[in-house]
Amino acid sequence: MKTSCMLSKVVVGRKRWMAAALGAVLVTPCLFGAVPVPQTQSSAQAAAPASTQDIAGTWQGTLHVPSANRDLRIVNRITKNADGTLKVMFYSIDQSAHGLAANKATFENGTLKYSIDGANVAYEGKMSADGKTLAGSFTQGDSIPLNFERATPDTEWPMPEPLKPMAADANPAFEVATIKPSDPNRRGAKAFTFRGRHFITISTNMNDLIAFAYGLHPKQIVGAPDWFGTELFDIDGVPDAEGQPNVKQTATMVQKLLADRFKLQFHRDKKELAVYTITVASGGPKLTRTSAGPNDLPAFGFRGKLGDLVVRNLTMADFATWMQNGVMDRPVVDQTGLTDRYDFQLLWTPDDSQFAQFRGVGAVPPPPTDDAKAPPSLYTAIQEQLGLKMEATKAPDDVIVIDHVEKPSPN
Repeated sequence: MKTSCMLSKVVVGRKRWMAAALGAVLVTPCLFGAVPVPQTQSSAQAAAPASTQDIAGTWQGTLHVPSANRDLRIVNRITKNADGTLKVMFYSIDQSAHGLAANKATFENGTLKYSIDGANVAYEGKMSADGKTLAGSFTQGDSIPLNFERATPDTEWPMPEPLKPMAADANPAFEVATIKPSDPNRRGAKAFTFRGRHFITISTNMNDLIAFAYGLHPKQIVGAPDWFGTELFDIDGVPDAEGQPNVKQTATMVQKLLADRFKLQFHRDKKELAVYTITVASGGPKLTRTSAGPNDLPAFGFRGKLGDLVVRNLTMADFATWMQNGVMDRPVVDQTGLTDRYDFQLLWTPDDSQFAQFRGVGAVPPPPTDDAKAPPSLYTAIQEQLGLKMEATKAPDDVIVIDHVEKPSPN
């Protein structure tokens, strides 16, 4: 596992969790990523006597991430479902109060195994003879040793309190924000995320920031100076209102920051552009309504490689926005008419027209392959796996025309 920032989102080295999930959690730290799951289990429920036959309980251990030279405290809370299967909740408590639910979990012959598909995470550990420890390894691309001890009510680590949502009618700005040039030697692609109350961007240029703030593709920005696409910035800002802002409120904060610190002025217009449209294919959509709760954050992340996408709690309009912001080489227009929120996976083999917005900062799709077992193209995958169609066409679309902008003073 290669990491260079701690966030979820998340795009780090070869772990490309991109910035859609705003507040997503992952042991690798950037955004677009892992799906937060509310903490539902109490300490009393998790506590269990040491037993070589029973894995249920709270298990805690420290994961040392060599590439970041950082230790992260990891907590597993394990219970049994009514049918006897295991439920594992994974927490990286130094990063977030939210947890990740394992998709698969088994305890057989003294060995615990679980995986979290949406985060490309797996763990395997062997229980000690006295039932008090697990010795094993954590895998997220690379494998790192991770041992756990069975916690008791006296030894378990306090869990962080999750941030409450910001008031729905709040109109936040950044109370304080720093803008610095990005480290040119940093590996990893651009990212947007939250660390606690701090909104973070990493290796973002002005095209990225304006696209995020106004829901645009860079090709919808007209009259921009050349440095919009070349100069990279890291931003760290704290909202002036209590609570966790939603995506719209976060975009509002970035809009205000661009006007204040970059002196951005523009006007809106319409222009015929080359776009991609998403429509419903014949036979209807193959989509599952989300299982996320009303306050759960959305997620848009890649599992270990570009083209292996996990989406949670997104509308089709959201999906189109994140595809144009991170994947496609032109704007993406939702014409499905679908209004529900969905969970789905999409697996395809990228081509040279995709992910260009991340090149130059570490995220390069794999080269073309003649492997007959390789996933299909994006256009085939969308139709076969989602029951949708993505087609290239031309259509009038919104653009913004830059009237004035200045480079910010670093601070």
